Amino acid sequence: MTSNPDDLELSDAERTALHECQVAIEYVYRAYGNLLTFHHNLGHAMDRMSDAEEHLRETGHETWADQLRNEHLPAGAVDDRWTYELVTEFEDGFLENVTTFEAGVRDDLADGLDHVTERAQQRRLRERADGWSPK
Repeated sequence: MTSNPDDLELSDAERTALHECQVAIEYVYRAYGNLLTFHHNLGHAMDRMSDAEEHLRETGHETWADQLRNEHLPAGAVDDRWTYELVTEFEDGFLENVTTFEAGVRDDLADGLDHVTERAQQRRLRERADGWSPK
């Protein structure tokens, strides 16, 4: 694999397509991070509800405690699925599919090289800088 984007024989449209795919994947990973945040936040919320069940029961509010235990704590977040199931479904489905697609495009067009646009920009900026050298 080359590390020099200038060695690739790509049209401007191909470079743009590679860049758009790369940025899209970065946004998919950001969405995945938000999904993980949702999963963790809801898990913490459910822990607090479990604590509330205990306190309701201790203070004699059995009906409310039973409702938490029987209806809300075992319930799923979306269509009776728990958030870990949503995370796993996303990982094994959409995330895997689009990252495999992007890697295939990159392999085909750019010999597997990522961030083609950024690498070219880095090279141009460094070449035009007076006396720049890596530290």
